[in-house]
Amino acid sequence: MRPITILALITITLCGVAFAFIGLVPSIWAAAVGFAGIAIGLTLTAVHLVGIPLTGTSVNPARRTGPAIFVGGWAISQLWLFWVAPILGALLAGVVYSWMVGDDEKSEPAAEKEEAAEESA
Repeated sequence: MRPITILALITITLCGVAFAFIGLVPSIWAAAVGFAGIAIGLTLTAVHLVGIPLTGTSVNPARRTGPAIFVGGWAISQLWLFWVAPILGALLAGVVYSWMVGDDEKSEPAAEKEEAAEESA
């Protein structure tokens, strides 16, 4: 792998982590209703400000697929990166989220359902 490919893989993966993680954060901390969209929008802006100059990134892999099909050649050979890196980023964000929340802690709706099931039994 060329060094630029490794840089692109790391950049797009970290951008994917940031974007996926910010969607999970409101469920960890009690945030004011309606502010999640602001956090997601600002994160998406930051992802593009960092990623576009380095890799011409697009957070949506399908957005890269269409042009790559029409361009062919080198664009198709790089397409794997724009699918694999965001998936790796999302998986990494899920692992970090699980680590932060912990196995013993349950979300309120899940705990309420479990308590209701125990009461009815």
